[in-house]
Amino acid sequence: MWLNRDVISILDFNKEELLDLFSKAKLIESLKENNLKNLKGKILTTAFFEPSTRTRLSFQAAMLKLGGSTLDLGEPSISSLAKGENISDTIRMLDYYSDIIVIRHKLEGVSRYAAEICEHPVINAGEGTKEHPTQTMIDLYEVWKTFKSLENLTYAIIGDIKHARTISSLILSFSIFKPRKVYLVSPLELRAKEKIRSFMEFNGILYEELTTFSEVLEEADVFYVTRIQKERFSDPYEYEKVKGSYIITLEHIKRMKEGAIILHPLPRVDELSPKVDSSKNAAYFSQARGGLYLRMALLRAILTGE
Repeated sequence: MWLNRDVISILDFNKEELLDLFSKAKLIESLKENNLKNLKGKILTTAFFEPSTRTRLSFQAAMLKLGGSTLDLGEPSISSLAKGENISDTIRMLDYYSDIIVIRHKLEGVSRYAAEICEHPVINAGEGTKEHPTQTMIDLYEVWKTFKSLENLTYAIIGDIKHARTISSLILSFSIFKPRKVYLVSPLELRAKEKIRSFMEFNGILYEELTTFSEVLEEADVFYVTRIQKERFSDPYEYEKVKGSYIITLEHIKRMKEGAIILHPLPRVDELSPKVDSSKNAAYFSQARGGLYLRMALLRAILTGE
């Protein structure tokens, strides 16, 4: 089911495969002492052409905890790319050195191209504004642990819906695990792209676009919050117009339905008040912690089939 699989899009996987992965991750997470060292001798290479903290380090930590080793391409400015080497040659070289490659890039399609030219498995760690499949796996894993199901839930997705690949990738997963309804909350300038709206309509996903989230506080099961992505704006003035559009506070928490959770792919800026961190609704640090175990399960499954 998993052996030697590439991970390019969340849509490359079905419900059975994802639930199997979540069960594997939960088993690893439940172990007080992790003795799963069966990736000894295996090498993971991270090739990140955009900044990252959690994704890059959690993949490296996952590999180390499983007994494997890691290589890191480092900043493109200190690699042979700075000398004019094309990315195809760079990826081919990494394939010779690695058993699995994790790639992040600003352009869509790079990871799929890498998978086509590489002998070893390739994992898309985020590219463009559309795909971030392992983050979506982590998001779904946290929801699954909380609600024991991924069906018939109501989501309020808040923030930069136009640019956030975490949001786009999560929305793609709604064709696999059907929600009751999805509220897309954003400034008018940051609403979903037409291809995302068309995808939801084609797959029968009930959604509504809003500019405020106050009217859904009592309804949503999952609040998925993202930052306004400053780096995606070519005009700083346009960013200044929308930054700080949404801030969830303890006053909002008081109005949320019993059992509702708040997720955030991180990093955050000012969209979540630090006072919210200690509330029972705050699940974003649990979500980040679970990401390590999810990625451990994923690497183990791809490299050993277990």
